[in-house]
Amino acid sequence: MSSAKSFVDARDLLLRHRTDYDRAYAEFRWPMLGDFNWALDYFDVIAVGNENTALWIVDLPEHEGRRFSYAQMSERSARMANFLRGLGVRRGNRLLLMLGNQVELWDVMLAAMKLGAIVLPASTQLSTDDVRDRVSVGAVDFVVVSSAETQKFEALDPKLTRISVGEPCHGWIDLSDGYVSSPDFIPDAPTRATDPMLLYFTSGTTSKPKLVEHTHQSYPVGHLSTMYWIGLQPGDIHWNISSPGWAKHAWSCFFAPWNALACVFVFNFPRFVPKDVLEVLVSCKVSTLCAPPTVWRMLVQEPLVAYQVTLREIVGAGEPLNAEIIERVRHAWGITIRDGFGQTETTCVIGNSPGQPLVPGSMGRPLPGYRVALVDADEQPGEEGEIALPLEARALGLMTGYANDVDATAYAMRHGYYHTSDIATRCNDGHYVYVGRADDVFKSSDYRLSPFELESILIEHEAIAEAAVVPSADALRLSVPKAYVTLRLGFEAGPELARSVFRFSREKLAPYKRIRRLQFSELPKTISGKIRRVELRQQELTRTADPTRLPGEYWEEDFPDLR
Repeated sequence: MSSAKSFVDARDLLLRHRTDYDRAYAEFRWPMLGDFNWALDYFDVIAVGNENTALWIVDLPEHEGRRFSYAQMSERSARMANFLRGLGVRRGNRLLLMLGNQVELWDVMLAAMKLGAIVLPASTQLSTDDVRDRVSVGAVDFVVVSSAETQKFEALDPKLTRISVGEPCHGWIDLSDGYVSSPDFIPDAPTRATDPMLLYFTSGTTSKPKLVEHTHQSYPVGHLSTMYWIGLQPGDIHWNISSPGWAKHAWSCFFAPWNALACVFVFNFPRFVPKDVLEVLVSCKVSTLCAPPTVWRMLVQEPLVAYQVTLREIVGAGEPLNAEIIERVRHAWGITIRDGFGQTETTCVIGNSPGQPLVPGSMGRPLPGYRVALVDADEQPGEEGEIALPLEARALGLMTGYANDVDATAYAMRHGYYHTSDIATRCNDGHYVYVGRADDVFKSSDYRLSPFELESILIEHEAIAEAAVVPSADALRLSVPKAYVTLRLGFEAGPELARSVFRFSREKLAPYKRIRRLQFSELPKTISGKIRRVELRQQELTRTADPTRLPGEYWEEDFPDLR
């Protein structure tokens, strides 16, 4: 059996059992792959004569946008592969790709895969210093960059081959010249499924970003688990609200939908306006939607029931979703947002899959192809602990390692497990409940507290849009929970609102979990939008038990009437 056929057979099994989790999990096996190039052996094959829309990009809510068929994307990427080959791009060369959601991003990704080059996706939001670090650490040979971002590369090694997209730039090669290249692409050699294909920088929520290496099988084929979690079907219009440059973009703007023969949908909003997003969902008849918690928190501030969406499946990823948000969406649309768990280092590992009963507060069960253990500090499996993947049953969607850090790879893969650094508990029925990052969980008066649990309660308060809970030094309890919160529109920070939040905390939480300190503040985030609790923890550590209040800070003892 060819590698391509074994891949398609595995895909078809998941599509057949889309709502039968037990059967899909029991019967699914990762395909055995030898030589395999997803762009050549799968995408180009399904694209032959295929005029179904593969990519649909809308730039204005009132416009139809541009559609590209599978056949068009196959031809465009073949021309681009020949063009890049003419510029010297060879198998194993490293190419940094810094573009927005524009068709050239997909063209170059497919072309690089066909060539066997290694792509380092990068966000256009990176600073000049970030760019310098990534080019250096990633040992980059070629860059493909939006014209608006080229100034960030001015001080770099002049030997770097520079290709721009958009307005022509002096000293840069114009990518648009590539579309007159031949549409007939012939690979120089077979691609091994285990050859490196992608190098992703982690988001850096707790440490300096590391370079995650994925292969021609770990992400293209590994994202069969993501396809299954989302519940994608052929012909779906799938919108993943995600910025290019981060792994989630590859998850759901590339591999998962195209594995399912669905359409990748993009709406390029200049700034996020919930009303515009909801109107586009309706007018473009989007059938499946994936959005991060920040987006869902903004959407629920609109009258959702007024928007007659045609959504069949909706999911949330990036960070766990709070029950309050899930319920508000379900009440308005009759659809439940399904949580999932994965990392840059993996595809989707655990998730609430379609058609399955949802356990409140649970992120679901292990997805087909993944075996999951919870291990304690002594590496002993149990019902609570760090989410770990046994290497003896290695999932195809797991990275090969950190390309720039041998020690970090060895540490992550220690004692026969890949360690995620995320803590969870397992219920009797096999569902997993997220507790938090290992670095985020803390003790207060000898009680172990989960920031996520406390944050989930806090955002039920009518005034709170987002919250981050970290330990704050306390002479008596060692530490107490302190909440950093941002407010919804129409609410004003001050002592009366602080009193209201503390009272709410006392009503909703056990005494040992209560929020004892409160800070009205914007939350620090990574470029990809994840809250940097590590920054808030460090800020609190520098204060020790100093009782001096910061601007916008309140302590529970400031309100004796609450006692």
